[in-house]
Amino acid sequence: MSLSRRTLLRGAGISLSLPILDAMIPAFGRAAVAAESPSASPHRMIAIQTNMGILSQHFFPTAPGKEFENTAYLDILKDFKSKLTVLSGVSHPDVDGAHEAERTFLSAAPHPGSAGFKNSISLDQFAAEQMGPITRFPSFALDVNAEGTQGMAFSRSGVKVPTEKSPSKLYERMFLQGKPEEIEARVADLGRGRSSLDFVSDDAKRLSRRVGAADQARLDQYYSAVRDLERQLELSQEWERKPKPTPSAPAPTDISENKKLIDKIRLMLNIARLGFESDSTRVVSLFINTFSLVAELPGVKDETHSITHHGGRKEALDQLFIIESAQFKVLAEFLAGLNAIKEGGNSLLDRTMVLYGAPMGNAASHDNKNLPVLLAGGGFKHAGHLAFDAKKNYPLPNLYLSMLQRMGLAVDKFASSTGTMRGLDFA
Repeated sequence: MSLSRRTLLRGAGISLSLPILDAMIPAFGRAAVAAESPSASPHRMIAIQTNMGILSQHFFPTAPGKEFENTAYLDILKDFKSKLTVLSGVSHPDVDGAHEAERTFLSAAPHPGSAGFKNSISLDQFAAEQMGPITRFPSFALDVNAEGTQGMAFSRSGVKVPTEKSPSKLYERMFLQGKPEEIEARVADLGRGRSSLDFVSDDAKRLSRRVGAADQARLDQYYSAVRDLERQLELSQEWERKPKPTPSAPAPTDISENKKLIDKIRLMLNIARLGFESDSTRVVSLFINTFSLVAELPGVKDETHSITHHGGRKEALDQLFIIESAQFKVLAEFLAGLNAIKEGGNSLLDRTMVLYGAPMGNAASHDNKNLPVLLAGGGFKHAGHLAFDAKKNYPLPNLYLSMLQRMGLAVDKFASSTGTMRGLDFA
């Protein structure tokens, strides 16, 4: 039979457009489930991007392996040397576009600077989607000083996920309980949504008896998606009535001045730590924009983007070193905070993968190869310095696949991965 593209699923006054069957990908399908139960000591991840590059001479070690000599930036992280892996010679295959690559740091979607580019799902959103609503918040997408369309968290349809800029608002959502009448109103809204899906699902099943085998299989996937969404809504109702956790730190005060870059990053990382510690979420992304600001740091007087085009000028390089060193110092504080929290016989750092890096290997030349990336914590047998070919780079998405598997997800590919990360094994 032939179906009109305008065919709708109907029930009890509810209408839902039917996807084109030959092209349907279930938006809410789950290819895998978390291997651990919600009550087990879970794995977590946070992905942090600083978007204006990192000076390679202060980041990359000269020798591979665990016994590498610390560079200036890695010396700041020396207390965690046994718990981190530094990567060199890695990049995203076919990702170019200079600054445009910041959008694909977590998705690895090719050619982000091309006309008609459409992004794909980012690592954080993929993990949150596969895990489902086992925490109150599937993910936190955070940013510091992002402007316009900047960001790196994208949905399966390639749409930018709205980010949270206010630590105080996120704190309130995590820890402040609503009034009983507000909670019940929210539960009622969720219940109405679930009932609507029940009606639509019935209509979809009637439709399935009228189509051929190929479309029947696709519709079966769609029914699974509807049932899964119903379950998500049901769990959302449960979360609305569950008491919120007690915070281990007072509410933060937001900082409005973009020039207070380091203070803003510190606040965001603190709220991420609280999210992990309270198990409010297990997936976080943090986008840091340093493009068009003069950071309030001693010795810095020029706007960041202009000094990345330094041409070897000592004055510009010195300022970049100050800015980037300060970011590594606040990263070290974050790692120390995670390491100090114990959970199930391990530190929170041992259960949390901390990905840190930049979308350009050389900001001065807008080069998107040989990206500066490190991974800390997370339950790996850390390899020190994994050095790959600086000219023929190794796929960074292989690391992302390893991270997804470390989360307990039964997936065997992500983006342009060719396998898991070579030289990095689970502990």
